[in-house]
Amino acid sequence: QVQLVESGGGLVQAGGSLRLSCAASGRTWSTSIYAMGWFRQAPGKEREFVATIRWRGSTTYYADSVKGRFTISAVSAKNTVHLQMNSLKPEDAAVYYCAATTRSIGLGNRNEYDYWGQGTQVTVSS
Repeated sequence: QVQLVESGGGLVQAGGSLRLSCAASGRTWSTSIYAMGWFRQAPGKEREFVATIRWRGSTTYYADSVKGRFTISAVSAKNTVHLQMNSLKPEDAAVYYCAATTRSIGLGNRNEYDYWGQGTQVTVSS
């Protein structure tokens, strides 16, 4: 099993920045995970893809809505993934979830992710 724990959410003004972190642990972690990603879900909306990073090779993928503003990175020695969010907009407000997948396809599809964190709230005031 793999456990994911997010941190770093909070309240920020529009235009500000936040950094989310996701710490992974578990007996099978190092041998089974292909990629880690972030998704978000605003009230009344479906959970949507934000960004993902391949655990080996560090290739990254972003949703169009966050390209140029968000950066996903991994610290493999600490089994940690970060999401640096800059130039935040009110529409970025949501619960942000860390997720991990053992598959190499459909990295933007939430249904392809096997493990999920509990979520962390990001609120952006205008």
